[in-house]
Amino acid sequence: MSVELVKKYFEGTELAGKVLEFPTSSATVELAAVAVGTEPDRIAKTMAFLLGDEAVVIVVSGMSRIDNKKFKAHFHTKAKMIPFASVEEYLGHPPGGVCPFALKEGVKVYLDVSLRDHETVFPAAGSENSAVETTIDQLERFTSFEEWVDVCKK
Repeated sequence: MSVELVKKYFEGTELAGKVLEFPTSSATVELAAVAVGTEPDRIAKTMAFLLGDEAVVIVVSGMSRIDNKKFKAHFHTKAKMIPFASVEEYLGHPPGGVCPFALKEGVKVYLDVSLRDHETVFPAAGSENSAVETTIDQLERFTSFEEWVDVCKK
């Protein structure tokens, strides 16, 4: 199970033992906000895209949406989401549990500036009923992100 990979990924770090698992689904921003007990914008959505044949994820605040013009200006291609049926194959996590941790090798992670509106955020942790609270600093350190981007609108 993907959540177990994330827990192992955090072993020996300050996030060890911090993965939250819920009896209900947290697969959408709205469901995750209820499960965690926070506002939807503090849910860190991990969105999966293909840049040519390369899989990338962009972590954005819960109420943000990809701005196609900004995306194309930054990545020099149109935003193309990974098809639902192929998400786990590309990333190693199932839809609803996609997170920026313990991804398959070669998957690049980008953090959107919309996350900076919050001291802590809650990305998924590899399953459709899990999350982990992280500071922005922890998100940077534990994702080995490529760079901050500005590709969203609220």
